Amino acid sequence: MEVGVGSFSDPEGLEGLAHFLEHMLFYASEKYPGEQDYTKYISEHGGSSNAFTSSETTNFYFDVNVDNFEEALDRFAQFFIKPLMSQDAVLREIKAVDSEHKKNLLSDGWRMYQLQKHLASKDHPYHKFSTGSWETLETKPKERGLDIRLELLKFYEKYSANLMHLVVYGKESLDCIQSLVESLFSTVKNTDQRSFKCPSQPLAAEHLQLLVKAIPITEGDYLKISWPVTPDIQFYKEGPCRYLGHLIGHEGEGSIFHIIKELGWAMDLSAGSGSDSTEYSFFSVSMRLTDSGHEHMEDIIGLIFKYLHLLKEDGIHEWIFDELVSVSETEFHYQDKVHPISYVTDTVSSMRLFPPEEWLVGASLPSKYAPSRINMILDELSPERVRILFESKKFEGSTDCAEPWYNTSYSAENITPYMIQQWIQKAPTEMLHLPKPNIFIPKDLSLKEVQDKVIFPTVLRKTPLSRLWYKPDMLFFTPKVYIIIDFHCPLSSHSPEAAVSTSLFVDLLADYLNAYAYDAQLAGLFYSIYLTSTGFQVSLGGYNDKMRVLLHAILKQIVNFEVKPNRFSALKETSVKDYQNFNFSQPHSQASYYLSLILEEKKWPLVEKLQALSKLEADSLAKFVPHLLSKTYLECYIQGNIEPGEAESIVQEIEDTIFNTPSSLFKSMSPSQYLIKRVIMLENELKCYYQIEGLNPKNENSSIVQYIQVHQDDAISNIKLQLFSQIASQPAFNQLRTVEQLGYIAGLSLRSDRGVWALEVVIQSTVKDPSYLDARVDEFFKTFESKIHELSDKDFKRNVKSLVDSKLEKFKNLWEEADFYWGEIEAGTLKFDRIESEVALLRELKKDEFIEFFDQYIKVDAPQRRTVSVQVFSGNHLAEFKKAIVEAEPPKTCRITDVFGFKRSRPLHRSLKGGPGRITMD
Repeated sequence: MEVGVGSFSDPEGLEGLAHFLEHMLFYASEKYPGEQDYTKYISEHGGSSNAFTSSETTNFYFDVNVDNFEEALDRFAQFFIKPLMSQDAVLREIKAVDSEHKKNLLSDGWRMYQLQKHLASKDHPYHKFSTGSWETLETKPKERGLDIRLELLKFYEKYSANLMHLVVYGKESLDCIQSLVESLFSTVKNTDQRSFKCPSQPLAAEHLQLLVKAIPITEGDYLKISWPVTPDIQFYKEGPCRYLGHLIGHEGEGSIFHIIKELGWAMDLSAGSGSDSTEYSFFSVSMRLTDSGHEHMEDIIGLIFKYLHLLKEDGIHEWIFDELVSVSETEFHYQDKVHPISYVTDTVSSMRLFPPEEWLVGASLPSKYAPSRINMILDELSPERVRILFESKKFEGSTDCAEPWYNTSYSAENITPYMIQQWIQKAPTEMLHLPKPNIFIPKDLSLKEVQDKVIFPTVLRKTPLSRLWYKPDMLFFTPKVYIIIDFHCPLSSHSPEAAVSTSLFVDLLADYLNAYAYDAQLAGLFYSIYLTSTGFQVSLGGYNDKMRVLLHAILKQIVNFEVKPNRFSALKETSVKDYQNFNFSQPHSQASYYLSLILEEKKWPLVEKLQALSKLEADSLAKFVPHLLSKTYLECYIQGNIEPGEAESIVQEIEDTIFNTPSSLFKSMSPSQYLIKRVIMLENELKCYYQIEGLNPKNENSSIVQYIQVHQDDAISNIKLQLFSQIASQPAFNQLRTVEQLGYIAGLSLRSDRGVWALEVVIQSTVKDPSYLDARVDEFFKTFESKIHELSDKDFKRNVKSLVDSKLEKFKNLWEEADFYWGEIEAGTLKFDRIESEVALLRELKKDEFIEFFDQYIKVDAPQRRTVSVQVFSGNHLAEFKKAIVEAEPPKTCRITDVFGFKRSRPLHRSLKGGPGRITMD
C-alpha cells in the first residue's frame, strides 16, 4: 500500500511525524487489539513485513505463506481503517525513531543527503529534516504544549482512500482477489484529501553556481556534480535523462570515466537523474576520487563540461537511442521473476506516476526518439545551473559552517561560469569520444533442446585440473546461462600478506576488464570476479548468445596478467582507506567481525592485513601472482540454456587457455594441498565473553552479538533449529526492541559458518551497555523457556506447517536455483534434495522431540549449550567497560582476552568438503 503522504507533509515544527506514524501503524488496531497481532501473525506464517517513508509517500508491505494470505491482509487493512495508536506505545516508538536517527548520525550517506537539503530554499519541503528524533517528536512539542498523540491522530486524517494505491499479488483468480480486497478495504475512509503538490525546483539562484566542501566521517574523497533538471518522468517514453546518463556514465574507451581512471584520478563514476517527484529532479555525476584526483578536481569538472560540449557539437544519435531501446526491450521481455514483495513495492510506485495501462511497464520501455527533448536537458546541464559537493577529510580546519541536524562541517563558495570556462581550458586534452556500437547485444535468443530430464546437478567431466558440475534449465525456459569458475588456490591465504596480495590481484583484474566488459553489462551479461576464502571466483550470468566472447576476454586477462604501476597505486590507496573505514562501521558490524575472528580457524585480523597492505609494492605483487597461480584447481558449475557438449567444451577451453599454453603460470595442484577452512568447537555448558571498546569513540552505540553454537549440518537438527528460530524471532524482536526499547537494531536469527549452525541475537543500543544487553538476552531465553514447554499441539502444528510452506516455495529464477545448488557444492554437503528430505522429516517431527532439542542445546542451562558473547562498548559506556573487564568470572564462564590463544586451545568441527579427489554423493 502506497499512501500519498510523506515527510514533505510533516507540519512545521514536527519533523519526522510522517515517519513516526509509519512506525505507529504496526502496533494494534481496534479489530486486532493485541500489540503485535500483525507482525506476530505474519512471522509465524513464514512471512515478513516492513515499511518506508519517502518525501511524498509512505509505503507499507508484507508477504506471507499462501494459505494465510486472507487473514494477514485483513490485519494489514486495519492500518488504514482503525489503528489504536495507544498512548503507552507512543513514547516507546518515539524512542525507536530516535534510536534509528542516532544510528544514522555517523553515516555519511545520511549526512550528505541532509546537507544537500539544507542548502535549498527554506520554504520548499525538500529543505526539511525528515526522519525525526526525540527532540522533534518529544522535547520540542512538549515545550510548545502539544500532545504528540493528538497531533498524530490529526495527521492520520490525511490517510484518505483517494491518496492510496494498493497492489495485491496472490495465486487466486483476479476476480477472487478483487472481491477479497473489496470486502477487506471497503471501509477505508475517503475524506477526499488534496494530494500533496510539491512546489517545483527546491533550488533558487543562490543555491546554484556553488562549490560545497564537506567533511565526511569516513576516509575517501567523493565528488558529486549536480544540476536541477526537468524530471524524466514527464517524458518517460522519450527518456532524455536516460540517454544522457548512458553516455555521461559510460565506462568504455573515450568516456569521461575511462580517461580520469587512466590518469589515476577516480575509482568509479555514475551518472543519471533521480527523484520520486514529478515536479523536480537532479541530474548528477558522482565519483570516488583518489588523492591525486583530489588535487585535480577542477580538471575533472572541466573534462565533464568538455564532454557535455562534445555531445552538443556532435548532436543526438538515433542509433544510440535505438541501442537503448533494443536492450530495454530484451531486458523487459526476458526479465526474471522476482520475489513477490519486491514486485508489489515496485509496481505500487508506478501507479502514482504512470497511467493504468503503463503500470506494469513504467519507464522501462523508451520508444519515442525525440532529439529536441534530449537537447533541452543537455541545455539544463550548464555552468550557470551547476552545484558541486566535494567531500574530503582534507578540508578539516578550513570549513566555517555546520549543518544543524547531523552537525556536518562544510563551507560554500561561489563558482562562476567564467571560472568553469578556465577549468575547461586547462582540462586534459585526451580524446573524448562517443562509445562504439555494442557488440554484446544478443541476437540469438533461441532455447536449446534438452535430451535428458536432469533434476539435480551432475558431474559431467573430471580431470586432475578441474571438475565440471552441470544442470540444464528445466524450470524457467529462458535464453540465459550461469557459469561459476572457482579458482582454488591454496597459496592465496596462508598469511596476511598473501591474503591482501590475492585481494589486490582480483581488484586489478576487474579494473583492467572494466572498459571492455562494460558494454557486456549494459547488454545484460553480468560478470564478477571476487575473493573467496580459498582463492577467487569468476561468475558470469545472462544471455547465453555472447557469453563465450566475454568469458574468453576474462580468461585472457587472467593469463596475461601484469601489474600496471599507476592502477596498482590507485587500488592500493583505495583499499587502505576501506580497511581504515572499518573503524567507522556500525558497532554491530564490528561485533560480527570479532565473532568471525573467534570462530574461523584461519582468519587474519584486519589490523594485520592493513599493515601488510601498507607495505605491499607493485614489484612484490608481480612476483606473488605466479606463485599464487602455480597451484590451482578449478571447480566449475554451469546451469541454464546450454547443452552438455557445449558446457564441456567451455571447460575444455578454460583448461586450454589457463593450463595448456607454453608460458602458462598455472600448474595443477595435488589433492593433499586442497585447503579446508574449519570452525572452532565451543565447549558445552561454558559461556565465553569477548569484551572490547568500539573503534570510533564518537559513536554512541554499543552492541552485542550473543552466539549459540548448536550443530553441524544434519537434516533433523537443521529443521529443529529452523523451527525454533521461526517461533522465537518475532517474540525476541518484540521483547528486546518494542517492550524494553533497548535499541533500533535488535533481532534473533539463524547463522551458518561452513555448515556449523547457530542462533545469534544482535542488539545495538545507545541506552544500555553490553553487559546489561547480554543479561537481557539471557533473561529473554529464560522467560521463553515456559513458552516452548507450554506450546500447544495446535501452535506446534501451525508452526511446522508454516515452515514446510516456506521451504516448498519454488525458486523464482535461474540465479536463485543455481545459487542453491552451488551452495551445496561449495560447502561440500552435496544435499541437492535438501528441501525434500527436510520437509519429509518436518512432517514426522513430534512436539516432544522439538522440546527435548530446545532443552538439550538452547535453554540457558542446557547441558550442550555452547555460547560466546561478543560485546562492543561505545564511548558512552567506558565506565561499564572498565568495570566489566576486571570483574571476577562467574562459574561456567570464560573471558577471552587473547583471541588466537583461545582458538588454539579449542578443537575444530570436521570439514564437510571433500576436495578434488573425493566426491561423496550420499
